[in-house]
This record gives sequence, structure tokens and C-alpha cells, in this order.
Amino acid sequence: MNTEPTSLAGWTQRLHEEEMPIFSNTACQTQSVLADNRKGAIDLASVIMQDPNLTAKLLKMSNSSYYNPSNQKMVTVSRSIVLLGSTVISEITLACSFFEAILSDKNKLKANEEIASAIHAAVQAKSLAILSKDNSPEEVFIAALLHNLGDIAFWCFSGKQGESILAQIQAGKTQKEAERMVLGFHLSTLSIELCRSFQLNGLIRESINNISNDRTHLVTLSHAVSQASKQGWESESMHQCLTELAQISTLPIKALKETLQKNTAIAVKIAQQFGAHDASTFIQKNVHSKESTLENTEQAVLKIDTKQLQFQILQDISNLLCEKIDLNLLFETVVEGLHRGLGMDRSCFMLATPNKDKLNEKFSFGWNKEGIHQKISFALSANPPNLFFYVSQSNQALWATPTEHERYYTPHIINTLGNIECFLLPLYTENKFIGVIYADRAISHNALTQDDFNTAKHFAQQATVGLNLYRINK
Repeated sequence: MNTEPTSLAGWTQRLHEEEMPIFSNTACQTQSVLADNRKGAIDLASVIMQDPNLTAKLLKMSNSSYYNPSNQKMVTVSRSIVLLGSTVISEITLACSFFEAILSDKNKLKANEEIASAIHAAVQAKSLAILSKDNSPEEVFIAALLHNLGDIAFWCFSGKQGESILAQIQAGKTQKEAERMVLGFHLSTLSIELCRSFQLNGLIRESINNISNDRTHLVTLSHAVSQASKQGWESESMHQCLTELAQISTLPIKALKETLQKNTAIAVKIAQQFGAHDASTFIQKNVHSKESTLENTEQAVLKIDTKQLQFQILQDISNLLCEKIDLNLLFETVVEGLHRGLGMDRSCFMLATPNKDKLNEKFSFGWNKEGIHQKISFALSANPPNLFFYVSQSNQALWATPTEHERYYTPHIINTLGNIECFLLPLYTENKFIGVIYADRAISHNALTQDDFNTAKHFAQQATVGLNLYRINK
């Protein structure tokens, strides 16, 4: 490990740029989408699907009974957003990317204790939010989860300084005193700086900055419950929490205690679903029940082969064609199906301009961009003709290779896409050119096959069917 930072600014920079870049990027982009009224579900899906691991974890959590009690099976990010809503999916995305950034086999005892406390508090917070009729319990969940962001990040990535703090605590210092003595600052201050660095807003920022209101109070109370459970369900600190909760919810203390105990058992399961198995054992110690975990009743998306995934997504598309057609959702589902069902690295849907002289990106998956505002664009010109002009004139799907279609690999194509083989699938309705679905494996360099090409054409045909039905019923 590199030499540890010796200042608050140093720790902030290291955690942001070196230790947690995945979370930093995802947090910034999801917050940007939510803050921009012009952005919607497609933009959020594009952010999520830049990372296949994040996509898989998000779908697993979206299909869990905790988030999806009605057990409506979701195999695409698009459908998850439609069924659960952009706000819920963005909160799950933040949580999944957070755990992807911090969890490792090297997490130490103290780190797992902090993670356990955060998850336990988050589950309690969502429950308290529901009891108090809060409008967005998921937002309260994520605010409680990230409330002690600095503590969790430090203990996950600290070395000698963390050992020194623990030694000072063993010598009789309080944790706050030990942090100040070793680091020169409190970890709560690191939470504030990381919140600013990661551009976290809303209730997360209010909670971390100790802004007092009814909703931040739910967050702090949930953490108090988490800490009190460690001292016992009959402890004085737990009694104080229950007394305060009784005033907020008007429920009797006995019923509240049973709810909190059930929430603790749920937190064990949630920790395991997020992959925090070591942390779950710390929560487990506080479960007041003979049952160690909840029954695994959720219908999560299991590891399935690509053929089964393709079939399930095509079923989703068929269902969309039987309803009032939302073209944006249809195209997004088609491209996501092609992208994930065929294991493509980069996929994109580009819409032709009214005068058919240009293609502009509508949405894309898997592209490594500097920001969500960066869009792909290609001219549709005969001078010189490129791949997209060629396919727009042919009205046929193209499996392009640098060898067979060399003259169409113009400098702009090579600079933007690379000198690689790819699929280009033009969309037409009433003989009018609408746009192109593009897909490649430019990152993994896995070979494209005839079976892949046939399947890609089948997905594109579903988009064409939807276009024609839309025009007929318009």
C-alpha cells in the first residue's frame, strides 16, 4: 500500500481518485441525471449499464423481496426503472456501487463493524420512514447508509493510522479523541468532505452535514437504534429510542420493539445480498430471534445462460408491443436486450435527423465517456461514404469488418469506434430511414458470430414491428 495521507485533503483526494473511483463516477452521474429535468430513465439506464457488475447487482436487488414485494420479475434495467421508478433505482444504484467500491477480502474487523452498523441503520431508517409516512423511504435508506461515509471509507482503506487509532482507544481514549490525536481531524469531517467530493446532494448531504429537520432526524435515530441494539434490547439506550419512536409513530412500545427486531433480521439478509457477508455476522449478533436469517423467498434474477436471457427479454418486448407503445422504452429495451443478451461491450441507438444528413446518439450502453452529456454523432454523407451512410442506403443489417468494408472505415469512424468489426442494424418504417442500432465487442475483443448476427437482427426486427404498430395506432 502507498504511504497513507497525512491530512484531511489528502485522505479525501485518495479515497475519491484512487480507492473509490467507481463509486465516485456513478454517484456523480446519477446525481447529475436526477438533478436535470431534461434527463430521464434512458439516461439513468445508460449510467448503470456502463458497468456490467453493477447491472447484475442492481437487477439482483431489484428482484429481491425487500424492493420488489410483488415479485414482478425484472430482467432488464429498463423494466426495473419502469416498475420501481427512477428514484428508487438511483438509490439502489448508489448502494450497489458503494458496496462494489468498499468490499474486499481485505476488509478488517473495524471496517466490517462500520459496514454492519450502516446497513442495520439503513434498514431501520426505511422502516421508520414508512411508519412516519415519509414520501421517499428509499431516500432515507440511502442517507442512513452513507451517513458515516468517512468512517466506513477510512476503515476499509486505512493501514498504520487505523492501527494507531485502535491502540489509542485501547489505552483509554474515546474514538473521537483518538481520531483527532492520530489524524488531526474527526472522521465525521471526512464524511462531509467526501460528500462534497462525490457531489452527493439532497437528504444525504443534509444528514452528513447535520442539518436538523424531521427527515434527518429519522437518519440519526436509526443509527441510535443500531448502536443501542449492540447493548441489548432491554438496555436503557434502547428504551430511550423506543420512547422517542412511540412519540413519532403513535404505536405502542411493544409493537415498535418487535418491528425493530424484525428489521434487524432483515438487515442480515440485506447485507448478504449486497455481498457484505462478514458484516452480516455483526448484525446477526443483535437479532432477537431463534431464526438466524430470513427465508430466501425473493425471485432474484439467477445466473442464466444467454439464450434464456434473450428469450426473457424478447418476452418483455412482446409485452410492450401488446400495450400502448412507448417508443423510447421499446428502443431502450431492444438495445439493452441485444447488449446484455449477446454480451456486447458497446451498444448504441442513433436517430437520424429530419433531413437524413446526420445520426445522433439517442442512448448508449457500455461507452467510456467523460460525462453523460457527451454524445456520439456521425454524418450521413456520400462524400466520403462511411459505414452508417452505407447501411442507411442499403436497408439491410450489416456485419461490418475492416477487411471487407475498408473503404467505409473513414478516419472519423476509426477515431470514434476503432478499426473493429461491428453490427449495424438500420431501422425503417414505411420505407423511411429512422436510425441505426450499433453494437460491438471492442473492449473484450471476443469474436462476433453468425448466430450473434442473426439474434441481433431478430431484436432489431422487434423494434421495426413496434415502429409500424406505433404509426398504425397513432
